[in-house]
Amino acid sequence: MRHYPGWREDDRWPRSMHFRRRRLLRRFGCLFAIMAIFTLLGVGALVAWLAGSFQGNARLLPSILLSGCGIVLVLLAVLAGAISLAFRRYGTPLAEIMAGADAVADGDLSVRISETGAPDFVRMAQSFNRMTRELQRADQQRRNLTADVAHELRTPLQIIQGNLEGVLDGVYQPDEDHIKATLDETRSLARLVDDLQTLSLAEAGQLPLRKEKVDVTELLSDVVTSFSSQAEALGINLRLETHGDPTALFITADPGRLDQVLGNLVHNALQHTPQGGTITLQAEPVQAGVRLQVTDTGEGIPAGDLPFIFDRFWRGDRSRARAGGASSGLGLAICKQLVQAHGGRIEAESQVGNGTTFTIELREDTGG
Repeated sequence: MRHYPGWREDDRWPRSMHFRRRRLLRRFGCLFAIMAIFTLLGVGALVAWLAGSFQGNARLLPSILLSGCGIVLVLLAVLAGAISLAFRRYGTPLAEIMAGADAVADGDLSVRISETGAPDFVRMAQSFNRMTRELQRADQQRRNLTADVAHELRTPLQIIQGNLEGVLDGVYQPDEDHIKATLDETRSLARLVDDLQTLSLAEAGQLPLRKEKVDVTELLSDVVTSFSSQAEALGINLRLETHGDPTALFITADPGRLDQVLGNLVHNALQHTPQGGTITLQAEPVQAGVRLQVTDTGEGIPAGDLPFIFDRFWRGDRSRARAGGASSGLGLAICKQLVQAHGGRIEAESQVGNGTTFTIELREDTGG
């Protein structure tokens, strides 16, 4: 058996493997014994019949008996070789797969099996290893999510608890400032809960979508209007561009969810675009759909971070940093799930110091 990093000879996995091999070996041995007995009986019956047929010629009887013995030995040798080959080719891979399945059933998702043996067993082993990798990744994501949610909840809860205890102890006065600070933190908690619910429903494919014919130009105009005051206060130019035939800029989708996606992207861009910068919302028709882009002239995202920007609560992602506790850290993860719920795709391109572009493509045949 192939050994894997972190597995010792006395680990449960090798013991299970050897137990399975021994049990299969006993079964193959029983099969060999049964086949050998039937072979001996068959050859014995054949020799007896030949001996009876040549009773009149006693000189041929020793030759018949010797030939029968030779045939028995040859058949037993061929049979033993066939059983041994079958065990190596099928028994050992099957034992490893069975032991691996036992290990997974016991909660060990790090188990991997060697991809050897007959072609069918190789494909089975590849599927098994792919399954355990996905299970291990999903389990790790679940663990990370639990830890990240606890981390995100801790800060606002500590602030709320500290403010209330301060008021009760007479350290703080129950004035408007302290009440407003506490209320802001409760709103942060509510946003986090809402975002988690949206994300979990989208990942499970259970997010309800109220689809209708959407004028993309009007949708982008509404987003620009919603963020124009904030952009003006930050000294950022927020503009809208459309290309191609305006009558082709329609898509069947949930306008509220698309507005949420674009709002998250624009909010994210505002956080990371300096004063005097520009954020551009673009739309153009593509084959059987539309392409939307949100481009900023901000600080950009390092190339090493790009593969992870749509992961929830990813710590190294500066584009997901909390700004005064206002962000739940789930914005881009929600964007990805909402776009995929419409049958579309979203991707990002960025260079440090040269800004970032988020591109969304929605197809009418999948979005409707």
